[in-house]
Amino acid sequence: MNKPCNNPYLPQPAEVIERIDESATIFTLRLKFVDPNIHAAYSFQPGQFNMLYLHGVGEIAISIVSDPTDNTLYDHTIRVVGRVTKGFAQLKVGDQIGIRGPYGNHWPYQTIIGKDVLVITGGLGCAPVVAAINYFFQRRDQYGRIFIVQGVKHSNDLIYKDRFAAWAQHPNTQVLIAAGVTIKGWPWYKGTTVDLLPKLIQFNGAKTTALICGPEIMMYYAIKALIARGMSDESIYLSIERNMQCGIGHCGHCQLGPFFVCKDGPIFSYAKLKPLLMKEGF
Repeated sequence: MNKPCNNPYLPQPAEVIERIDESATIFTLRLKFVDPNIHAAYSFQPGQFNMLYLHGVGEIAISIVSDPTDNTLYDHTIRVVGRVTKGFAQLKVGDQIGIRGPYGNHWPYQTIIGKDVLVITGGLGCAPVVAAINYFFQRRDQYGRIFIVQGVKHSNDLIYKDRFAAWAQHPNTQVLIAAGVTIKGWPWYKGTTVDLLPKLIQFNGAKTTALICGPEIMMYYAIKALIARGMSDESIYLSIERNMQCGIGHCGHCQLGPFFVCKDGPIFSYAKLKPLLMKEGF
C-alpha cells in the first residue's frame, strides 16, 4: 500500500484542478497534490480509497476513480448525502482539501489475467470499480470477454454516460444498463441490475470472475443468480461500504464481524464474506 507520506494521520494538501457535475447531486473532483514530490510519489491500485478532509467540516472515505496508470490527476466522485459532502459540493477550482491514503486492498486484477470479467454495479456503486475497468481496457489483450452491467433507480441517476459509451466500443465487450424508473427516450433497459444478467451473451460462469459493488441487497441477489449460472464463491468479489472514519483500522466504526472494512477490505471475496452478508447486526 503506497502513501504520499509516512504519517497516516496527516492529510496532505491537494488542489481542485477541475470539477465535473455528473448529475444534480453527484460531482467529480480532479485533484493534484500541492507538493510536487508527493504528487510524483503517489500511486494507488484499483479499488482503493482516500480519506478526503475538508478543513473545518470533516473527513470522508471516497473511492479513487481515475486511471491507475495515469498519475496526472486523481479523480473522486462524490454524492451529496450529508453535512460533509454538502461542504465538498461547495468547492470550486483552486480550492484546497487534505488527502490521506491510499487505503484498503484492491480488486484481483492481476490474478485474473486470461479470464472473462463481469463487472456488476448499482447506482453510484460503480465508482469503486471504474479504476479497474480502465485498467482492463488499457491491457485489453490480457483479458477475455468483459461484461459491464450497471443499474440505477432512476434514469436521471446514470452518471459516466460517456465512459459507458466508450467501453461499449471495445471488442469482445458487452455493456448493459437498466433503470427502475425511466423517462421518455431512455435508450437502455427498464428493470434492475439482476434483470440484466440473463441477457449476457457468451457468458461462461466457470471461466469468469465477477467484481460487484453497490447496495448490499443488489449484490446478494446478483450473487445468487451468478452461482446458479456456474460461478463459484471464490470467483466473486465484492466492494463493501461501511462507516469508515479513520481508514487505518483504529476507530472500529467499519467493523464487519472479525474484519475492519478499511483495512481488510473494502474488497472481499464472497467466499470470505458469505457468512456475514445480509446478516442483521453486521
